[in-house]
Amino acid sequence: MTYYSVLAVTPTAEDWIPGYLPVANALVAKHGGKYLARTANHERIEGEGDLATLRIILEWPSKAAALAFMSDPEYATHLRARTAGSVSHHFLIDGKDDLA
Repeated sequence: MTYYSVLAVTPTAEDWIPGYLPVANALVAKHGGKYLARTANHERIEGEGDLATLRIILEWPSKAAALAFMSDPEYATHLRARTAGSVSHHFLIDGKDDLA
């Protein structure tokens, strides 16, 4: 089943970003993921709360692939850098319609 990672990221420091992007890009591809959107161009059309700087949506071939990416030893240092240098919220969503 397809899974989606939906992230809201607001950097609090930017020194981690140049080293993060090439590694994350390669590891996402290694684990079968695909970026669907990575943008600061978004707007709230409903609800309230903090507005993140970046919205990121990834597609994964399975939950196992998404979790393998997150636990990949090559990613560990970069994940720590991202979480230390940003306010990040990451949701893993299964690609099904429970209300159909």
